[in-house]
Amino acid sequence: MTRVNIFLSVLTAAILFAGPTLATEVASYKVANGAITASLTGKPGDPEKGKAAFLNRKQGNCLACHQVTALSDHPFHGEIGPSLDGVADRYGLGELRLQVVDAKQVNPDTIMPAFYRKEGFHRVLKKFEGKSVLTAQQVEDILAYLQTFK
Repeated sequence: MTRVNIFLSVLTAAILFAGPTLATEVASYKVANGAITASLTGKPGDPEKGKAAFLNRKQGNCLACHQVTALSDHPFHGEIGPSLDGVADRYGLGELRLQVVDAKQVNPDTIMPAFYRKEGFHRVLKKFEGKSVLTAQQVEDILAYLQTFK
């Protein structure tokens, strides 16, 4: 196993299993045409709360893999995932929702964790079984924050 593969494995495990806000309830949603068009909560997200979850190393931890020029005051941006600069201009809200919920439904080969899925994982610690990394509201909050990236 190369150093990069080891790093990616450790990073993914840390993202998936470090969050203190793990959710046990996962709302049902419908995927159609590469998107989840309906809100997971039925209400809009809060971009300020979304930014906090986006940056939080035990929740979204998005900067571990993605770069955002506007967040240059936060060190250690990742280069594994694509830059999120202008992401709201490139993708619709439903497409972004599916990426955050479970990016493997769009690209089965991605290493991006499923932040709103609680089943189908392998070798999960007992205390994390049946839990998602983010709550439905945190997903919607992060999406509201991503919508500011134009």
